Amino acid sequence: MKLINLLLICGGGGDEHAISLLSADFFQQTLAQLPQFNVTRVELLPQGQYRTENGKRCDITNQKQLHFHDGNSDNWPIDYVIPCIHGYPGETGDLQSYLDLIQLPYFGCDAESSRHCFNKVTAKMWFSALDIPNTPSLFLSELNQTAIDKAEQALHNWGSIFIKAASQGSSVGCYKVDDITQLSERLADSFHYSNYVIIEKTIQARELEVAVYEYQGKVIATLPGEIICAADTFYTFDEKYDTNSHATTEVIAKGLSVDITDSIRHYAIKAFKGMKLKHLARVDFFLTADNEILLNEINTFPGLTPISMFPKMLQNHGPSFSDYLSDIILSQLKVMTKILQNQ
Repeated sequence: MKLINLLLICGGGGDEHAISLLSADFFQQTLAQLPQFNVTRVELLPQGQYRTENGKRCDITNQKQLHFHDGNSDNWPIDYVIPCIHGYPGETGDLQSYLDLIQLPYFGCDAESSRHCFNKVTAKMWFSALDIPNTPSLFLSELNQTAIDKAEQALHNWGSIFIKAASQGSSVGCYKVDDITQLSERLADSFHYSNYVIIEKTIQARELEVAVYEYQGKVIATLPGEIICAADTFYTFDEKYDTNSHATTEVIAKGLSVDITDSIRHYAIKAFKGMKLKHLARVDFFLTADNEILLNEINTFPGLTPISMFPKMLQNHGPSFSDYLSDIILSQLKVMTKILQNQ
């Protein structure tokens, strides 16, 4: 059996660099169970260089090879890539654009759909265009007095708001504001992370998540899971990944009616298909006390750390992660081979 050379890329240099390394550990452990794959792991450093696990500097060439800088190692041909990077340049689509250019197949969403989902402004426009209910919001393109006035009016109308950096991970540059004296500082904090900021109405609701994935040619949505935060808090970056986090998770949310569950799964698949996503996504919802369902956001490369929800929901719902991953890669390579043969 010919081994498939698989390049696992992690890191990225953004605010979620360290989390990406943990997710890459999960991929490595999974791939170790699949003898048909020959895996090389590289870390993308903050300065843009690639480095192997044993410290060798390298590059990905347009000949689909890993080129080592030491002058002693032969180039390593690449058959497939897993771009395990949370945030820039993975979830932003930048890395995928290069892989598309050199026709190197990869795991996950393509460049365009990654960009649309990562930017909270364009994502909400897509949700509305697809007739999927989402949280009330407004957009700010620069930090000036007009923006501050709009934010103050939103706080007055809604009572409580979230200020979010538009082009960051789900919890990076995100702040809950109830007090007008905090407003200007939090706006400045968010603009530090992104050129665009979104202001959303604070929704008192349950936080539900759905793992959506492709398996054996079908798009599947799991039963919703739930994030349960301490009273009057939200799921911050630290709450997600700190070992002392007070947040708890339920792989299957309790007490949901069949109608609510079906509606949430319907919206999750509608968003996945409508935004042309591939392979996997975590789709997050709010459910209010009045049973109003609101799409919050989509994560096109969800965390795969020991405490992450996506792998738990997927494995609880159906295939093992190793079976799922193998099915995606082998199916994609088969299609890619046919395309290249017909060129």
